[in-house]
Amino acid sequence: MKKVLLVDDSLIVARQLQKILDESGEFSVCAHAKNGLEAIKLNQEHNPDIICMDMNMPVMDGLTALRTIVSLDTEVKVVMATSLSGVGDKFMEAMKLGARNVMSKPFEAETVLNILRQL
Repeated sequence: MKKVLLVDDSLIVARQLQKILDESGEFSVCAHAKNGLEAIKLNQEHNPDIICMDMNMPVMDGLTALRTIVSLDTEVKVVMATSLSGVGDKFMEAMKLGARNVMSKPFEAETVLNILRQL
């Protein structure tokens, strides 16, 4: 079972994603960060197989955290999440910074699982 670190300032979104992962039987959530700064710390503590990280958060946004996380661990597998309205330019920037994929909110269970299975 692959360990996943969830990073999202919305508890509702994090719970929705956790439910999808829990019900799959393939992934387990090892921790939940509410911003990019917590994500960097929890990534080092838990060493997850995959990080699912929101792009827009307070304190430190997802792209800034992605830049730091990838610089500390080049093998890390990060999937960025964003609302449909924010996909365009940020998608390209996230991929350039080292994200493995980008998924849009609201989450569709099968889409999320297919993206994570490919990592």
